[in-house]
Amino acid sequence: MAGTRDPGRTGDSGRMGRPGRMGDSGRDPGWNAGAVRPARQRRPFRFDPRLAIGVVMVVASVVGVYAVVVAADRSVLVYAATSTVNPGDRIYIDDLQPTSVRLGEAAGRYLLPEDVPAEGLLVTRSVAAGELVPASAVGSAASIRFASVVASVSGRLSKAIAPGAVVDVWSAVETDHGVFGPPVVLVGSATIVRVVDAGGLIADGGGEGVEVLVPRDRIARVLEATANGDAVSLVPVSIPAGR
Repeated sequence: MAGTRDPGRTGDSGRMGRPGRMGDSGRDPGWNAGAVRPARQRRPFRFDPRLAIGVVMVVASVVGVYAVVVAADRSVLVYAATSTVNPGDRIYIDDLQPTSVRLGEAAGRYLLPEDVPAEGLLVTRSVAAGELVPASAVGSAASIRFASVVASVSGRLSKAIAPGAVVDVWSAVETDHGVFGPPVVLVGSATIVRVVDAGGLIADGGGEGVEVLVPRDRIARVLEATANGDAVSLVPVSIPAGR
C-alpha cells in the first residue's frame, strides 16, 4: 500500500537498515585486538661447527688434566729403616717402615714389600734411621759370606772411622818388648760396623774396640792378631758421604 513504509528501510534515503550495526570505527565492539596473533614460523635447526669444537676442547682439557694428575700420583710402597742398621744385622718386616714415595723408574733400586722373606735379610752396608733401604744394602741370609768381629786397635782412631766406612786392617807382630815387625794387611776392604764404647766390656785398655765386617776366611787371622796383642791399625779406603 502507498501509505505503508517498508520496515527494512530507515530514514528518507530509503536504505535498508542493518541489525547489529558496527560503531564509527567500522569494527565490532566485541572484537579483541590481542586475541588474534599471527603464528610465528620456527627457524630450521642449523648445526654450528663452533659448538662441536668447543665441546671437544672442554672434554680434551678435562681428560688431559686427569691424565696429568694420575701420572703425578704414581707412588710406590718401599721400606725405610726404623733405626740405624749396620752390616751383619738381620732385619725383619717389623724393623722396617712402609713408606709411599714417588720414585718413578728408580723404584726397583729400593726394598719393596715383596723383597723381604719371612726369614729376614742380612744388612751388607749401613742404613741410617728413616732412610729408604736400597736393595743393594741387604742380602739373603743363606748367601752371606761375611761376619763381624771386634778388633782392638792400637792408638787413636781417624775421624774417618765411622759406620759404613771401608778400611784395610793392618797388623804388626811384636818382636820384642815395644818393638814391632813390619805391618802386613790382614783384611782388605773391610767395612766398619761400629766403634765400641771404650767403657764397654769388649774394649780393653790397650786400644779402642772397632767392630768390622770381614770375610769368613779372614776371621781367624783377625782373632789371632787380637789375642797375641799385635798392633792393629785401620786405614780408610773409602769414606761415607757427608763425613
